[in-house]
Amino acid sequence: MTLRDIAFWIRSARADAALERLRSKLGLEGAFDKLYGTRPDPFGAALPQYRYQRQKYERMISMLPGRRYHDVLDIGCGLGVLARQLAPFGDTVLGLDISRNAVTEARERSLSFDNLEFAHADVMDFDARERRFDLIVLADTLYYLSPLSDDRLKTIAAKMQDLLAPGGVLLLVNHFFFTVDPASRMTRHIHNSFRWAAGLNQIAEHKRAFFLATLLEKSSLEAPAAL
Repeated sequence: MTLRDIAFWIRSARADAALERLRSKLGLEGAFDKLYGTRPDPFGAALPQYRYQRQKYERMISMLPGRRYHDVLDIGCGLGVLARQLAPFGDTVLGLDISRNAVTEARERSLSFDNLEFAHADVMDFDARERRFDLIVLADTLYYLSPLSDDRLKTIAAKMQDLLAPGGVLLLVNHFFFTVDPASRMTRHIHNSFRWAAGLNQIAEHKRAFFLATLLEKSSLEAPAAL
């Protein structure tokens, strides 16, 4: 751990605190939009002096099965830092975010990538039509949807399963401090809920310094249609 890592976490904590204050007045979407509209990079994800987040993304990508992905979905893409790191591994990468300001900035920062696209949407309302994804990354996003009841987690897991192509992979990542704090216990509960979801099979779990990553795969066999 370096002083820059500590500074990064302090910056992120301050952004989360500001988000919570705005959320009580503007709702979740309005709060994120206001935060990104008034602070160019509120969480410091793209700032060069903070290496932790980019290194974390590199570790996450190294956990993926070593294959080419046709269609990739990055949920809660923010300024598109992870989407740009995923670009070499997918034919197309779609970054999705609830903040219009974040999506606009992500597009501007990604002009040199011809396989990246970004869209403003709440993932739970996102209509992919016939599009299904070979890889979905859901990283450091779900705790913003609090309160996370068991029913809501089931709904989110079902949504991920629906968006995945048969045989597609979901990479689920959340902060984790080895169950010593309430947030880590919630992370474990979230990941267990996805592991127990019908149609999603855990293929790997990785505990790293300050985050937990679970890889789940959708069954390659679609369930038969009801008569």
